[in-house]
Amino acid sequence: MSSTPHVTRATSDGAAWLASAGTYPRSTLALWRERPDAPLVLPCGTAFDVISAPAVFGRRMLDRLWDDGPGSGPVAVVRGRTLLFAAPGTAQRLPSLMAWEEWGSQRADAVPSLLCHGTGDAVTVPALDSGDSPATGGCRWLVAPDTRHPWLPGPEVMLWAAVRAARAAVRISIFPRADQDAKVYDVSRRR
Repeated sequence: MSSTPHVTRATSDGAAWLASAGTYPRSTLALWRERPDAPLVLPCGTAFDVISAPAVFGRRMLDRLWDDGPGSGPVAVVRGRTLLFAAPGTAQRLPSLMAWEEWGSQRADAVPSLLCHGTGDAVTVPALDSGDSPATGGCRWLVAPDTRHPWLPGPEVMLWAAVRAARAAVRISIFPRADQDAKVYDVSRRR
């Protein structure tokens, strides 16, 4: 049972924060007032960065953030991917941290590649009130923005969540697989 909050509707403060990412925040808010069910494309890099993971792995990361960690910022599901909103600069720093952690050297199905969207990138964000309506096409908030200044995890927290999610998905060993027909002796207790 996950302790992830079930906030699927963005508040007016959350909408103002999202709109602040764009060049014309008042126009964005006016559009959302006219069509609150419309998803929008917003630029990354000023108010937030976005880490995009395959849906199942992203959900595992979200569970780790809420069950064992400090929580998360806003989180959305768009086109089969989980979008985890992070502090500005995370998209630039996270790839080098993942390389240092030797991310991707393990089994590819347990450790998927993460897409980092930062300065110069844009992402589709769900409608303010996406809910579970089929009209949204699977574009919805898992954790909607509800404050004007939400807490956003940085690159270290995102790396921590990704590593924990990968470990939960599969047992990762530093030892190579033993030959199935080989006789293996436990020498760890030997003096």
